[in-house]
Amino acid sequence: MKETVPISVCIIVENLPVPIDRRVWCEACALRDAGYVVSVICPKGKDSCKASYELLDGIHIYRHRGWEASGPTGYLLEYALALFLEVYLCLKVFAQRRFRILHGCNPPDTIFLIALLLKPFRVRFIFDHHDLAPELFEAKFRGRNTTLFALTRLAEKYSFRIADVSIASNESFKQVAVTRGGKRPENVFVVRNCPDLSTLRRGPFRPELKRGKPLLVAYVGFMGRQDGLDLLLESIEYILKCEKRQDTHFALIGGGPMLPELRAMASRKELDGFVTFTGLVPHKEVVSYLSNADLGVAPDPKTKMNDNSTMIKIFEYMAFELPVVLYDLKEGRRTAGPAALYALPDDPIDFASKMSALLSSPTLRQRLGACGRKRIEQGLNWEAEKTNLLRAYSAVLQAS
Repeated sequence: MKETVPISVCIIVENLPVPIDRRVWCEACALRDAGYVVSVICPKGKDSCKASYELLDGIHIYRHRGWEASGPTGYLLEYALALFLEVYLCLKVFAQRRFRILHGCNPPDTIFLIALLLKPFRVRFIFDHHDLAPELFEAKFRGRNTTLFALTRLAEKYSFRIADVSIASNESFKQVAVTRGGKRPENVFVVRNCPDLSTLRRGPFRPELKRGKPLLVAYVGFMGRQDGLDLLLESIEYILKCEKRQDTHFALIGGGPMLPELRAMASRKELDGFVTFTGLVPHKEVVSYLSNADLGVAPDPKTKMNDNSTMIKIFEYMAFELPVVLYDLKEGRRTAGPAALYALPDDPIDFASKMSALLSSPTLRQRLGACGRKRIEQGLNWEAEKTNLLRAYSAVLQAS
């Protein structure tokens, strides 16, 4: 009897190292468990994930140097450098494993160029649509540099056009793929950034994380200009100075280009004794904070990108039975439903009042937290979502 040769696939992600990028890591593990040979190309991390090559849990990870830009021209150079290194590593992986599927994760929307390079070798292309790149550019740079903005729209257009199938992170992204990208609905598969309950374990009680306070508020995520951390610091200042609360510590967990500016802002506002910036930490440390927190916050302001994006931090808060405070965004409300309190968009005082309402009521925190956990267990989890990932792969193989 002839043995079946495992199908090899290559995933490219430019935004974060793997396995720090939890979505890409979950996708890679799901594909490995389904019998695929998985290679991942990603940038190196600053404090971890520094090895150029690593075989981790059966997954081949190739990492390249990265450069973190701060302006439109800088981002153009950053992405050009990343694309050059991705092409080099992709050809190296292809020479070794002859992968049949290239799985490109944005931002940026440039991996379609590698897909075009490999098309003569009958490599199929899956476009994994993580972010609305044009809206992300607009949020970061407030519409400056119309030429670069036009390039992001063009790159998005060709990413959809070249892709055999597309993966959307929510229903709003699927609508973009169909209306703006011209994809047929049956060729777009929604795969949400849901937590993996099989690996998610509550950590031990660690009172030191609360820095001597009875209550702990947690933020987990990237710290870019579009993520609303400046608004969150305004809310914290209001709680401390206007509401005179002294019983709460705030842990802001994650890294990003805004981190130095945010630390300086917190010092100017005299928040240092109540706010901890952890920087980028291992996932087990994130789990420790969420296991000991009393509520989670998502201060993302109302922009075109944020209104249509699903924030993975909201899923994580709900998985740990934390009530959530967020601004009233379309996809945020679809995600959290009755497990959250919703502040008026971009109003840090109203956001502070919603936090205070939860901090003052253990009963309300317990009710909303239990509701969130139930939503996760009943369907918003990776075990349910990964079936759509595998369906997308079956579809692209049938088309080949």
